[in-house]
Amino acid sequence: MTVKLIGLIRLVDQMAFDEYRGKVGQTVEKFRGRVTWRGSVVQCYWNELACDAFDSFVELEFPTLEDSARWVGSEDYGKLLDVRSRAMRLTLLAIE
Repeated sequence: MTVKLIGLIRLVDQMAFDEYRGKVGQTVEKFRGRVTWRGSVVQCYWNELACDAFDSFVELEFPTLEDSARWVGSEDYGKLLDVRSRAMRLTLLAIE
C-alpha cells in the first residue's frame, strides 16, 4: 500500500519558494517517492478545524510509511529546512 503525504502551504516568500520547489523533488526521489500533484487552492468550503489559511498544496507518494519517514528525517531534506522556513508555513501529514 502506498502512502501519500499531503502538504498544506501558505506562501510567504515566492523567491524562496521557487528555490525550494526546484530542489525538493530530488530529495523525494532519493527515498523512492514522487511528487504527484501541486496546485493552488481556489476555494475552501469548510475549515471547521480552524487551520491557518493556506493557498497551495502538494501531494507526495511513497511506497511505504518508512520511506516517507526516512525522507522527512534525511540529511538531504534537512538541508532545505532553512529555505523552506523562509518560503512557507507548512502542515504536512501522511495518509494511507
